[in-house]
Amino acid sequence: MENKIEFDLNIMGSMDIESMHIVIKAFRDLEYNEYIMEGGTGFNTNSGYVYIALENGITLASCFGQSVDYIVDDWETGEEHFCDTYEEAINILEKIAL
Repeated sequence: MENKIEFDLNIMGSMDIESMHIVIKAFRDLEYNEYIMEGGTGFNTNSGYVYIALENGITLASCFGQSVDYIVDDWETGEEHFCDTYEEAINILEKIAL
């Protein structure tokens, strides 16, 4: 499986590009060898989030050059959990899976 990161710089402003660098660094700093979902990178023009969505269900996101949010979606309840660390996101993901 190939990890492919693509962003459309033509629709991103300078702070969005800064967020892109932040999420790429966060991805590269993961202690685990995680896979990116196919088509799982991008920029949401509605929310302003630049994101990398991982196969394990965690999304790394940043907006306006801020620090990374590690987001876990609970598909049964529709709730989104915003975490400060990857480890916190893993713990929530494990609780949801129970």
